[in-house]
Amino acid sequence: MRKKTYLKLVEYQTEQSEKHLNEVRSIHKEMRGYKHDFHHHLQTLKGQLEAGEVDRALAYIEQLDHQLMNVDTLLKTGNVSLDAILSAKIAQAKAENIAVTVKANVPDALTISDLELSIIIGNLLDNAIEACRMATGERFIRIFISIKGTMLYFSMLNSAGTKRKKAGSLFATHKGGVHGFGLRRAEAILEEHGGWVKYNSEDGAFTSEFLVPAIE
Repeated sequence: MRKKTYLKLVEYQTEQSEKHLNEVRSIHKEMRGYKHDFHHHLQTLKGQLEAGEVDRALAYIEQLDHQLMNVDTLLKTGNVSLDAILSAKIAQAKAENIAVTVKANVPDALTISDLELSIIIGNLLDNAIEACRMATGERFIRIFISIKGTMLYFSMLNSAGTKRKKAGSLFATHKGGVHGFGLRRAEAILEEHGGWVKYNSEDGAFTSEFLVPAIE
């Protein structure tokens, strides 16, 4: 890959990741707003019901329900940025009828930046969602994230189609260009921080795993 093309791809994905982070931070801020307003909503409903205005109270509840339908509940891993990244990707997966389970416990302060975390996790989940589209049976993604000493550990199992052929350290994807480049960027970031990433492909399943220093 020519240096000029490489730099353009890096710039493109950095811009996309920053845009994505801003979007999910906005969702998180909106969710905090709903939590803050919850007491006020209860007080309003209580007043309407005490005044015997049942129809008005029901209309108020209907309005609240409609607003909440447009906001997915964020995960609570302990890391706000990770919550936002995972929530956005899980919503995308669920929209494609992919069952997602997450078990994660991560501190908020990490040495790896929010942007780097977004690029790594986002690209791995994009790869998992793509693989699920090729699955003939159950579609699922199972994620485990934790801290081991000073290291951030990530493990993911997802459904897939037929076994993929390995191309260098990565496996061939059904999409080229920026998508394939994204996995290489994730691998490069992990290596820059002294970490590693491993993949394994079998018929019907694909696993991704990484370990990287993340706590001082």
